[in-house]
Amino acid sequence: MSDRDRRTSEPAGLDGLPPLYSIAKGEVVSVQTYGAFVRLPGYRKEGLVHVSEMSASRVESASEIVDVGEHVWIKVIGREIQGDKVKLSFSMKAVNQGTGRDLDPNNVMAEQDSRRRKQFRDQTSNRITLEAVLNTTCSKCGCKGHFTKDCFSAPGLQYALLPEEDNEEPEQQPSTAAQNQDSDKKKKKKEKKAKKKSKKRERKESESDSSSSSECKSKRRRQEHERDRDDKKKKRHKKHKSHKHS
Repeated sequence: MSDRDRRTSEPAGLDGLPPLYSIAKGEVVSVQTYGAFVRLPGYRKEGLVHVSEMSASRVESASEIVDVGEHVWIKVIGREIQGDKVKLSFSMKAVNQGTGRDLDPNNVMAEQDSRRRKQFRDQTSNRITLEAVLNTTCSKCGCKGHFTKDCFSAPGLQYALLPEEDNEEPEQQPSTAAQNQDSDKKKKKKEKKAKKKSKKRERKESESDSSSSSECKSKRRRQEHERDRDDKKKKRHKKHKSHKHS
């Protein structure tokens, strides 16, 4: 399909806009986290360069690549009419920023990106969220997680799965192991306390023994001292008697 056929088949609301897959140089007017808005000379409408279209590598924020007032080469990859608004989509990674050469002459990358964007939308252009499905209760079987139209249960008796006995045993084992660990800890604490008490007793006994031994020594010294005094007195008394007799 040629560019002329595309132009003739486009809606009337897209008249006066840059042609699809055309390359031009524009000025960056605004920079957001999700992308940058670029204005082309001769057109009033601004186009968005999404962060996914700025570079072949991953870009977290548009401010990492461009600044306001900077001139960049762009390629028009999308023109959509949504209600009363017209949206233009530009790509920087499809154009060599130094020379302005088209790096995607067959528009393969542009078509792949447009397909990816459409895969995330349903027929009403609303994103499908898993939360709406997961919180839904089926009126047919009474289970959560699916709609009634998607229910696969057949009429008749319904069976429920019973928990296996093997699955209950490992749940009980950790509790017994924990109890054993607690009892071991308590035993160790008791042993430590008993050791401390025995050490204190030994210290007290040693101190009492040392004090008693010191007292005994002091008593012995006193007794010896008293004996020495008595002996001296006796000797003096004997000498005094001998002098009298003489």
